[in-house]
Amino acid sequence: MTALPTRTIGPLTVSAIGLGCMNLNHAYGVPPSAEEGGRLLNRALDLGVTLLDTAALYGAGQNEKLIRTSVMHRRRDFTLASKCVLDMYDGKRGLNGSPAAIAGTLDAALQRLGTDHIDLYYLHRLDRNVPIEESVGALARAREAGKIGAIGLSEMSAATIRRAHAVHPIAAVQSEYSPVVRNPEIAVLDTCRALGIGFVAFSPVARGLLCDAVHDDVYEGVAHDIRRAMPRFNGDNLRHNLHAVAAFNALAARIGATPAQLALAWVLSRGDDILPIPGTRSIAHLEEDLGAIALDPGADVLAEVETIFAPGTIKGARYSAAMQAQIDTETFADEELA
Repeated sequence: MTALPTRTIGPLTVSAIGLGCMNLNHAYGVPPSAEEGGRLLNRALDLGVTLLDTAALYGAGQNEKLIRTSVMHRRRDFTLASKCVLDMYDGKRGLNGSPAAIAGTLDAALQRLGTDHIDLYYLHRLDRNVPIEESVGALARAREAGKIGAIGLSEMSAATIRRAHAVHPIAAVQSEYSPVVRNPEIAVLDTCRALGIGFVAFSPVARGLLCDAVHDDVYEGVAHDIRRAMPRFNGDNLRHNLHAVAAFNALAARIGATPAQLALAWVLSRGDDILPIPGTRSIAHLEEDLGAIALDPGADVLAEVETIFAPGTIKGARYSAAMQAQIDTETFADEELA
């Protein structure tokens, strides 16, 4: 097992790049087989990745089961993170932040994972029908019972983070963050730093946009790909956005890096308290992603990345209207919303 540089997220010390496990069972078309997913998870641990991030929602619990069958025999090798509130209720995706629902999701997750303890447990989204204090209180009780370790929040605003932190210390806040999605810079990053909370960046390669994986008509005939509902990944918006991506790809080539490595290096450069968790189904891409840890693009290149993706460059909302309704994170005044 390789040792990678580490970063601290709340009370947890983990590899400087973690692994988002979602797309092994969820969101981006037909998932790989369990055998293929298991090989990738084990290769990640062999390469020194020590944070695996899953959720009850992913594959309707199948992602948690995949972790159990593939790597739970190596439990000492990794920190386990999962999420509640977003889950399947009566066979349908739903949002329920009530203490009873949280307790039920957690117990089912522990069973699926084959463990009695999850190291970092997030509220996946804010349920606006339940005070955040009640949802965090449920996790605080789960922590007292020894079922979870640290408590996290996902896609929540600075104001919500402060309310949650007043109930119980929050260890990590997870939100989308990349050179093309900068919303956490409005208020969340400053709030996390003021409160001593680590920040976990999901989709750090912008759902494939910054790893040369998204092109015109990429979704033709592809069912169950959530990007089909995201305005910036479709039609004229996508064609416009790919011009900026082409400039980014050329910049990466100029410094001898891949686009994914440059995107991840940019995220890593934003602060030692920021931890990207890219996801992939490819062992080759996994190895490529981890190469970003050793990449030092330099201040001029990082500034050029920000020039390429200056505010207003990317066209189209990042979420559909239904998805955006479940997002509490701040938006820019001129941000396109579905």
